[in-house]
Amino acid sequence: MERVKPRTLSGFMELLPAQQAKMERMLQVLRETYSLYGFAPLDTPVIESAEVLLAKGGGETEKQIYRFTKGDSDLALRFDLTVPLAKFVAANYGQLAFPFRRYQIGKVYRGERAQRGRFREFYQADIDIIGDGALDVINEAEIPAIIYRTFTALGLKGFCIRVNNRKILNGFFAILGLTDRAADVMHAIDRLDKIGAENVAAILIDSVGLTQAQADEILRFITVPGGSAEKLQYLAQYRGRNEVFDTGLDELTAVAGCLPAFGVPEDHFRIDLTIARGLDYYTGTVYETTMTAHPEIGSICSGGRYDNLAEYYTDKKLPGVGISIGVTRLFYVLQEQNMLSEAVVSAPADAMVLPMTEDIAFAIEAATALRDAGIRTQLYCEKKKFKARIGYADKLGVPYVLFIGEDEIRDGVVAVKDMATGVQTTCTLPEAAALIRTGLAVRGSGCVIAE
Repeated sequence: MERVKPRTLSGFMELLPAQQAKMERMLQVLRETYSLYGFAPLDTPVIESAEVLLAKGGGETEKQIYRFTKGDSDLALRFDLTVPLAKFVAANYGQLAFPFRRYQIGKVYRGERAQRGRFREFYQADIDIIGDGALDVINEAEIPAIIYRTFTALGLKGFCIRVNNRKILNGFFAILGLTDRAADVMHAIDRLDKIGAENVAAILIDSVGLTQAQADEILRFITVPGGSAEKLQYLAQYRGRNEVFDTGLDELTAVAGCLPAFGVPEDHFRIDLTIARGLDYYTGTVYETTMTAHPEIGSICSGGRYDNLAEYYTDKKLPGVGISIGVTRLFYVLQEQNMLSEAVVSAPADAMVLPMTEDIAFAIEAATALRDAGIRTQLYCEKKKFKARIGYADKLGVPYVLFIGEDEIRDGVVAVKDMATGVQTTCTLPEAAALIRTGLAVRGSGCVIAE
């Protein structure tokens, strides 16, 4: 029989158990944080009808989607979590309470060229707030607070939430008489961080057809210096010249004004007029979050306000606001930058019971007692030498090992070894459980990210 070489497809991440434990811890933090804000969990099928997923159709989506047939069914793998959400809300409209707040963490699939930090299968972690006909701007102000709390809970300190409003950009371009070329202008300014102001100006003049004066005013507008107050004051000079602009400025002012009450420090938030995002999708507040020390990585969390989530499935107007974290890409970047904490307990068990005699009845009792106390416990009964047994526990990174020999069985006690310190304590089973829980509480207090 010819053997097949084991391999993982390009663009698909496969982690060793210790790394997977860190990924699971990251996902746990995301779930806990999203739940704090009243978001309900949602899980939609990985496989959908191609007709449903491609209701909007066209563009890069249709090129990248994994599509296949099974019998007479035309099927596809979901490429994001937003389209399935739109289908879900439209299909269950009558059973949902609005505003509908959901979080979803799941794998999505895109058949694009795999490269460093970009995957074909990856986890996304999304939150969305969906309104029925209308959605108050305060929901848009709450999103930066959720972003801040999420990354802080993960242990990330050096990040900045950059916020803009698409209505401000659309209104400003209308003031300049450039509404018909707004998309081209936005495409150009979206490259500002990558190619610089001089090259953006050249594109605006040579490719978009703007005058030098128009290009200069656009660049001056989007790169105005200062903090939130200074930028809002600068924008106020354009008030009264376009209704869309005025609405966008009111919304951005409201968002910025609420952030202190939501607990977002000023040094983690910045109004950035270069942020456009989703030229044909987002309609109001837009967000991008970047790592301060690693701007080259790009956005680690993005999203914004949209007018009608489910327009391809229902005639009901369902505005919303949401963000998405590319968890697999973020995990890859953190791992590459050596920013994943080694303090996170990544072992599959908190304690391992090693019977040292042929009589294992008390060892089984001990393992059961620890599990009853909520301690993940493995009972190791392989007939191997002591060095191999303790080596196994050490290789897995198990924090505590319990030795049970003849003396322990006779006295009804266990010998508990802290594998990190080497300290060994003889005590009763209830005392052992308390000792282990106390130690785990200290170990478990660490964050996933250690900057």
